Amino acid sequence: MPELRHRHGFWAVAFAFLVVMAYSAVPTPLYAIYAARDGFGSLTVTIVFAAYAAGVLASLFLVGHLSDVHGRRRLLAPALLVSAASAVVFLVWRDVPGLLVARAVSGLGVGAVTATATAWLAELHRAARPDAPPRRAEVVAIAANLGGIGLGPLVSGVLAQWVTSPLTVPYLVFLALLLLAVALVWRTPETRTAHAARPAYRPQRVVVPAAARPAFFGASGGALLGFAAFGLFTSLAPTFLAGELGHPSRALAGLAAFVVFAASAASQVVLASRGERDLVAMGGGAMVLGAAALVLALWLPSPSLALFLAGGVVLGGGAGSLFKGAVITVAKIADDDHRAEALAGLFLAGYLGLVVPVVGLGLLTQELEPRVALLVFAGILVAGVLASVRPLLTRAAAPAPAPLAA
Repeated sequence: MPELRHRHGFWAVAFAFLVVMAYSAVPTPLYAIYAARDGFGSLTVTIVFAAYAAGVLASLFLVGHLSDVHGRRRLLAPALLVSAASAVVFLVWRDVPGLLVARAVSGLGVGAVTATATAWLAELHRAARPDAPPRRAEVVAIAANLGGIGLGPLVSGVLAQWVTSPLTVPYLVFLALLLLAVALVWRTPETRTAHAARPAYRPQRVVVPAAARPAFFGASGGALLGFAAFGLFTSLAPTFLAGELGHPSRALAGLAAFVVFAASAASQVVLASRGERDLVAMGGGAMVLGAAALVLALWLPSPSLALFLAGGVVLGGGAGSLFKGAVITVAKIADDDHRAEALAGLFLAGYLGLVVPVVGLGLLTQELEPRVALLVFAGILVAGVLASVRPLLTRAAAPAPAPLAA
């Protein structure tokens, strides 16, 4: 097949990135249907969600860096096919073990796509517009990543609300989109020539700066807590909507996830010119306010849906700002030879945030009222945010590159 031009290939990769991230969040508004059909509770939902995050982590550190050696297209196209395979598992294996396998396989695809697509977008942009600044590639990568995660639940929620086969149609739609993305990616110009003499395989290393450790661990804590906020809205938020708030609409569950991720993407784009201290301060403050609004929405004498959604918007915007500040901080305190590996440590913390806090909240909901469990979760989240932002706000001007310790 003839190759696309670099400027067309840029949008082909952006489309593929958007589709795979959107597909990764398709099950969010569908969990309630699975739970009602099979009789499981919020703990099972969080375990299924944790299987996805475990798949992302494994893929991120086992194969996510291999496109540097083998080429972008050779990694991205198979990763898209892995995501498509998980859609097939959702369609043919519909009980809880099937959900676990499908979510884990979906995570494997996402972990390989995230780093590869982000790097490929930057290279395609540079090839198409060699004299232009990199901002367009950065904005598109953010929009495809976070915007895609928000778009997936919105589409699947709307479909599940009004189609007769809510556990079939959303997966068929995204299976078709994923296969289209594979075709487009295969026509996109390669920007990374495969090494003639390929080095021996090794997993992605995680390197922590020996100097400025408080700032690094503060940034890692901020990433963990920001992803915990995202995990809340892609796992258990529909349970709160249908239970305490009395709104079981699947379309509304998808909308709730969408507004959180849209707010996160928007905050990163709008605040792109701000320094890391401003991003951290505004992000941490917004997360505290957002968490308080979520708790208040459930504890009012008449629980408020509007306040819950507003709290989600503020929490999502704050998480996006805090995460961007964390990325900038780690990029500054690491030297050129180890920056990617230091960022790998940051993403490890972030994806752990998708698992540990949300599973903890799922366990709490088994023992406590859901609103009490959310209060405990929010209290821990706020305390963690305050502890994480302090070393970032008090950090002196970026130090000279220091030795790194694995």
